[in-house]
Amino acid sequence: MAYIVALTGGIGSGKTTVANQFAKLGVPLVDADIIARKVVEPNSPALAAIKNRYDENIIQSDGSLNRQHLRKIIFSNESEKQWLNALLHPLIQQETQRQLQQITNPYVIWVVPLLFENKLSHLADRVLVIDVTPEEQIQRTMQRDNVNQEHVANIMQSQTSRENRLLQSDDIITNHDGESDIAEKVAALHEKYMTLAQQNK
Repeated sequence: MAYIVALTGGIGSGKTTVANQFAKLGVPLVDADIIARKVVEPNSPALAAIKNRYDENIIQSDGSLNRQHLRKIIFSNESEKQWLNALLHPLIQQETQRQLQQITNPYVIWVVPLLFENKLSHLADRVLVIDVTPEEQIQRTMQRDNVNQEHVANIMQSQTSRENRLLQSDDIITNHDGESDIAEKVAALHEKYMTLAQQNK
């Protein structure tokens, strides 16, 4: 099994930017968000279960999941959120493990936005946190998703604190506005992870 580096960070921290930089160096990515979308693709058993539980509005005209509608339901209702997590988390984990086991490279970047929230850090060999200020998170997410500040603040409140994330990290990449050395930071960590993967064999 490849050495697993979990890449995480709060909303708007630039996880995708950093992950793509690793990919440019030939490092395989296993992305929890992509897997989460995959398990609820049209005609999947999980999507059928979601459709059975909620109204028709939960499915869009093209047969795909109406994520915005689902988000509204679970955001305001803790028990619905728990029901959804109980349905999807095992499926996501199963698919994640399947993808990780197929990796033949020395190490893999496992992109997991909710690594600490879902208590998954024990499944990784090392944790890399992408760090920015809360102000940067708010500005970037508002611009990217065209949402208001309150919406972003609510999401941030549902995520673990910046302090907690940094405390549990093995490595940190800062991605503040105006920083242009992400490629250099990633290249340095790439060397480090290659060494660790060799030692871990």
